[in-house]
Amino acid sequence: MSHPQLDRLVGVMHALRAGCPWDAEQTHRSLVAYLVEETLEVVEAIETGGDAALSEELGDLLLQVVFHAEIAAEEGRFDIEDVAGRIADKLVARHPYVFADADVPADMMASWEAAKRAEKGRTSALDGIPERLSALTRMTKVVSRARWHGVGVDLPDEPVTAEAVGEQFLALVARAQASGIDPEQAARDALRAFEARVREAEAGASDAGTASA
Repeated sequence: MSHPQLDRLVGVMHALRAGCPWDAEQTHRSLVAYLVEETLEVVEAIETGGDAALSEELGDLLLQVVFHAEIAAEEGRFDIEDVAGRIADKLVARHPYVFADADVPADMMASWEAAKRAEKGRTSALDGIPERLSALTRMTKVVSRARWHGVGVDLPDEPVTAEAVGEQFLALVARAQASGIDPEQAARDALRAFEARVREAEAGASDAGTASA
């Protein structure tokens, strides 16, 4: 299957780097703010826009990928084909039940995390979680990792609706503001304490495994 418009986009980006002063001076670092902004605009289009808006915003995000690949290609590091090839290889390797004869895992997310952990040589459920995530996003990721990796920490699991979660978040923020508390900072503090518990539990499990070996 050919992709003439994708090839055209790569060609347009190549021409822009050669002929536009602004595009020519950009670096990976200078484009970070645009990458974040375009990602958030995709999220907004998913939540509130229609197909035209989503298609447009996905195109803007795709431009960022092509832009970064073009910069790297100019330096002889990698190009857009390498980017596409690596993600395709990763998806095939992590889905042996689709591309090979393995059985479908009972816990899909745990299987995915186990594959990532082995592939990247990670020793903790917390490895690889970006530090610059918002407190709430990072908290969600840390809790998910703790569950999927079977870390021995107690986590509530009573069912709750999305509406109730939103209302309770709003109420907590309102109470925090009325009490002079920065809710983002409070969440970061709580998250750091929980991450310490995760690492302690992992260390205890590792020590127990060593003692029984």
